[in-house]
Amino acid sequence: MSCREMDTSTEGWVVLPDHPDARRVIAGCPSRWRPVLAHASGNPWLVGDFGHDTAILATVGAVRVAVIGSCPVTATRLTELVAQTRTAAELDALARALPGCFHLLASVAGVVRVQGSLTGLRAVFHARLGRVPVAGDRADVLAWITGAGVDEQSLATRVVCGPQVPPPVCEHTLWTGVRALPTDHYLRIDPGNRCTEVCWWRPPEPEVPLGVGAGVVRQALTTAVGVRRSIGGRLSADLSGGLDSTSLCYLAARGGVSDLLTFRRAEAEAGNDDALFAAMAVAELPGAEHVVLDQTEMPGNFADPGDNGDTEAPYRFGRTLARYRHTTRLLAAHGAGVHVAGHGGDEVFHAFPTYLHPLSRRRPLTAVSHVRGHRALHRWTWTATLSSLASRGDLGAWWRQQARQLTSGPLLQRTPRLDWGFPLRAREWVTPAALDTARAVLRSVGDTARPLAGDRGQHVAVALLRTVGPGYRQLARVFAAAGIRLELPYLDDRVVEAALAVRPHERTTPWRYKPLLVEAMRGILPEQLAARTTKGEFGEDVRVGLRRHLGEILDLFADSALASSGFIDPDLLRRELLAPQAGNAVIFALEDLLGCETWLRTAVAAPLLGRDHANTTAR
Repeated sequence: MSCREMDTSTEGWVVLPDHPDARRVIAGCPSRWRPVLAHASGNPWLVGDFGHDTAILATVGAVRVAVIGSCPVTATRLTELVAQTRTAAELDALARALPGCFHLLASVAGVVRVQGSLTGLRAVFHARLGRVPVAGDRADVLAWITGAGVDEQSLATRVVCGPQVPPPVCEHTLWTGVRALPTDHYLRIDPGNRCTEVCWWRPPEPEVPLGVGAGVVRQALTTAVGVRRSIGGRLSADLSGGLDSTSLCYLAARGGVSDLLTFRRAEAEAGNDDALFAAMAVAELPGAEHVVLDQTEMPGNFADPGDNGDTEAPYRFGRTLARYRHTTRLLAAHGAGVHVAGHGGDEVFHAFPTYLHPLSRRRPLTAVSHVRGHRALHRWTWTATLSSLASRGDLGAWWRQQARQLTSGPLLQRTPRLDWGFPLRAREWVTPAALDTARAVLRSVGDTARPLAGDRGQHVAVALLRTVGPGYRQLARVFAAAGIRLELPYLDDRVVEAALAVRPHERTTPWRYKPLLVEAMRGILPEQLAARTTKGEFGEDVRVGLRRHLGEILDLFADSALASSGFIDPDLLRRELLAPQAGNAVIFALEDLLGCETWLRTAVAAPLLGRDHANTTAR
């Protein structure tokens, strides 16, 4: 579909400035949307359809505040909290205090404030229709309203680097003139239509001892899961047997198990011990209903490869899209209205080895012990380890290095990754033109790059959370299509802050598996479950699915929109996919390439690139 042909059933919303010209934006919104609130002046402020989201609204004099998403605040309490607000900046305290995962919108004496969540699970985008700034929760909706076309530069960078490139690149939209708000900023729109991105949050200094931090995390998680129980509708929860999902199940069960539905997919790997630990958990939750989906009852990985998962951006989890759509229908058939999943647990409770770099300068004796443990665990060489620990390059230099090394070949094994991010590598199937474009983008980012935190380890932790957030936002839309709210408590702002405040060398060690989560769940999670040190392996399931659907994938790329646009060489892609055994790097790159291909086919009408998109909007 083109921007002018967007499905008018789209859920979402836009926020408008306190200016008379803003009224004409409404005419370009989806037809089913309606004005929700006006500024004190009477000009329209908030327009849209919240879908399954909860919207809490408060009006106090010239102040209007909306909290949209998962937050336990009531309208009465929100009114009390904003009663003394005189400026938009004063809402910093409210943003830091409210639990949950939500958008915070405000109109204060004509000044607009719009912000999302720290991980990007709740995102904010902004653009202009003529002179009028408009903000919203969906980039594709803003593209439709403003008549934006595909940003070729951003798409080329996505094809070359994939979705795991750190922010700010992973947060670039693929629509010209539509900008994503950095997650640690709020957007300020003045009555004169001046638009400013204001940084309001910095990550905490990681100085809290494990014992103290675990208590804070425990309270934050208890509140987070309690928020989901209060939403209404039957609660379902993943129970894979892994530590992350099992912990959430037990927190959910504290509110009663009579209406709790647990779900897991049976594993294909004989050596995967998820089933063993899931069975232990089920035995301790006898009052809940437990559903297990057998491998033969669900689509395989890479089924329906031509299906598009999202119109806003390339869908990140293409190999499991058909499987998740099947899952959501099954959950809906069992009456689920809210589904809790453990996505984000790895990113929140596992500090990547980058923490060793600042640790070696702050606590050298402790660092020596941790370095030895990691060397034994990952078989790092001493030469590579010492070189990584000694590196002093800044963030800008790292980005410029990635631009140079995109085609440097496979990453070396037994090499520690203690730099500002995971090294970027392009696949052989991308074209020289796409490579040149991506290199230019990475170099330009390097010229203005600023760390997200005070040290390299904390920067990487924050960057990783902001990298995965957009993908999980897309997954939530797959659930929403089946009438289910997908909730990810580990990515709540207060949970993230509590975890980031704990000393990294205590949050993660080479000798314990997720010690912060284990300590936070002590007394709630049975000891035999908390003692698990393994993680399920699903590689064979992925490889089987790729073999089974490879013909469909090759057919899809035989008439590739990406190839027609000059981003990939289909012959090189075919050669790599037909190799005897595709490695993990190829599979992950292919998954994202499918997202780019299907998105490009459906996001705009042909001819796609190289021409001006019609800058028209329904009025």
